[in-house]
Amino acid sequence: MAFWYIMSGFFDVTHSLMGVVSVGIVMAVNYKLKAHSYFADESDVIKDLRVFYVPYYFLWLLVQIVVSGIQVAKILLTPSLPIQTSVVKFKVNFPNAHCKMILGNSITLTPGTLTVDIEGDEFTVHAISPVSFEGIASDEMPQMVLKLFKAETDQVVYDFRVLHSKEELN
Repeated sequence: MAFWYIMSGFFDVTHSLMGVVSVGIVMAVNYKLKAHSYFADESDVIKDLRVFYVPYYFLWLLVQIVVSGIQVAKILLTPSLPIQTSVVKFKVNFPNAHCKMILGNSITLTPGTLTVDIEGDEFTVHAISPVSFEGIASDEMPQMVLKLFKAETDQVVYDFRVLHSKEELN
């Protein structure tokens, strides 16, 4: 609400009251939605989040985004355009659905990769080049996500495959 308040430029009583009422309605609706479980393995794992590790993860992810952006820029600026797109499928061993959601979003945030599907423990990711999915294949990115919830980590990625043909995708 503070961001909207600053950006709107309306500081009168009417707009302020409408903002407070809107925020109250959104919070009431979200409270009711939070109480509902949509998936069998869904639980409130926010209490398990290692809060002191979150800034480190965001900083690490920002560096990965910049590095990936430079790699994609090199590919695009090379006259021969060395694009070798591929689809990778892999399974993960995560303790909760929040880890999967964070990993899927982190993959999509890094340039050159896109999380296409998450079905159970299996991820499908499109990559612009083999360099783009190195962090997944090496288990680096999934390990970083797991560290958000657990101090000790095990191998997360298994059954990693690179698919090249339409038959392999199905």
